[in-house]
Amino acid sequence: MPQPIHLHRTEQGNAAAHPAHAGATVIPISAGSIKVACSNCNLRELCMPMGLNKEELDRIDAVVEIRRKVKKGDYLFNNGEKFSSLFAIRTGFFKTCITAEDGRDQVTGFQMAGEVMGLDGIVNDHHTCDAVALEDAEVCVMPFDRIEELSREIGSMQRHVHKIMSREIVRENGVMLLLGSMRAEERLAAFLLNLVQRLHARGFSQSELVLRMTREEIGSYLGLKLETVSRTFSKFAEEKIIEVKQRHVRIISSDALRDLVNRTECD
Repeated sequence: MPQPIHLHRTEQGNAAAHPAHAGATVIPISAGSIKVACSNCNLRELCMPMGLNKEELDRIDAVVEIRRKVKKGDYLFNNGEKFSSLFAIRTGFFKTCITAEDGRDQVTGFQMAGEVMGLDGIVNDHHTCDAVALEDAEVCVMPFDRIEELSREIGSMQRHVHKIMSREIVRENGVMLLLGSMRAEERLAAFLLNLVQRLHARGFSQSELVLRMTREEIGSYLGLKLETVSRTFSKFAEEKIIEVKQRHVRIISSDALRDLVNRTECD
């Protein structure tokens, strides 16, 4: 299981500078520890390009000047906030959401360690959603103007940024498929498979996971009512596809979940 690298650092609150982010903590990275910011991070392969030489790694290291701690329930950024940085999640779990016309929050995604957030702000220099920590988290702050500068000079960095953007497009297409053509059982099966696959890429179990989000948040993301999500979890448990103990889920039959998803794709 990946473990975070602990740096010698000083901490100072930034609630005054960012009122919407009360509870967040900015962590300046000292000159003596900057070298381990990205080059030795065990999540580097997930959020940074591969095959960089030492000089290129050093230049990318220098971009990550601060880290920000975000407590559970606090905002990393808000809808309408001016865009200035991308955020690589170091530890923790987030959700992104927008407020619908009727005032309800609509969950648009869940993000975990090794993933990059904030791409929504590139199009018009303002964020178009809220990003909320589902557990205590820490992110690396990467000023976008410096990312753009490096992308012009380091080809693999530019390709990696494009890859991250492409991944978001693919994810959006996947959500459209979920909401447009799948029944409740198929939506939840696809969600669980995607979640456990992403966690496995970070060194976690292929069959066990702890849901950081609530059943209601899952329903919001999948376009299902809370009662439907709970009923579908119970149905999967009764059919011995999964085992559920509150937020702990053990997948007993990945094949059964895949069969549900593949059945939709073949229709």
